[in-house]
Amino acid sequence: MSTQRTHNLTRRLRRNRRSRRAREAMTLIEIMIVMVIMALVASGAAFAILPQVKKARIKQTMSDAKAVSAAAEMYLSEHKDCPSVSKLVEEKILDKKKKTKDAWDNEFSIECDDDGATVKSAGPDGQMGTEDDIE
Repeated sequence: MSTQRTHNLTRRLRRNRRSRRAREAMTLIEIMIVMVIMALVASGAAFAILPQVKKARIKQTMSDAKAVSAAAEMYLSEHKDCPSVSKLVEEKILDKKKKTKDAWDNEFSIECDDDGATVKSAGPDGQMGTEDDIE
């Protein structure tokens, strides 16, 4: 009888241990649900951040274009020909450490007329003459 009782007690303890582990551990379904929720939150954050990145690139390009324009105006005050960005760097009017390309890694275009120099960027699409060009 004592052996039977010990055996039953051992069996109950094992069962209790298993059920406690099952309650404490996370199931694969629960982990998958958490992963799906995290993915939804991440995609929502990316959806909100991406337009801000585009705006920041446009603002940075406008700022860089103004710096190149100022350097081109300085060059024009001493020379008669219209400079290129590489010419401005070569003449040490524009510091080569400064951005000499736009945020999309395209060269700035410098156009000169009687009013001075106009600096343009091709913008996000990389093609001059489209509506997203930046001056």
